[in-house]
Amino acid sequence: MRALPTLRSQGVYAVLCAAFAKGCERNGFRLVHYSVQGNHLHMIVEATDRACLSRGLQGLLIRIARALNRLWGRSGKVFADRYHDHILRTPREVRHALAYVLNNARRHGVRLAQEIDWFTSGRWFDGWREKLTNRVASELARPVARARNWLLNVGWRRHGLIGYHEVPG
Repeated sequence: MRALPTLRSQGVYAVLCAAFAKGCERNGFRLVHYSVQGNHLHMIVEATDRACLSRGLQGLLIRIARALNRLWGRSGKVFADRYHDHILRTPREVRHALAYVLNNARRHGVRLAQEIDWFTSGRWFDGWREKLTNRVASELARPVARARNWLLNVGWRRHGLIGYHEVPG
């Protein structure tokens, strides 16, 4: 199978954000945060149960794949059939996951010209330790849903806000 173009380009990211915005909150499934990597996505989601998680992710990934295939003038699979999930159960685990997803580029040594990685939901995140100087979120529809559960809203903050220079382990 031929390698697909990178997901970390402005044109592709605009398509991804539109798909995220349309599919971020449906039937008990919410996309709360994401990070776009070169050939895959990291997401933090909420779901009322396993069935909602499965249907929500399936629907979102189909929406994304169709949009990317239209953009690239191709057909076929964009994502692997499987996804890795992990249920976050403690405030510390949620904080670690947020730092990992939002600062993943730094983990891989990507040098960013700005405070946050623009290929994440970081500009819509309200838990940064530092004040961001340039959010520029207004040109895009909000591509993520607001968290509803205590762990993602409040609980993780017990372990400190996240620094945008923090490199996740």
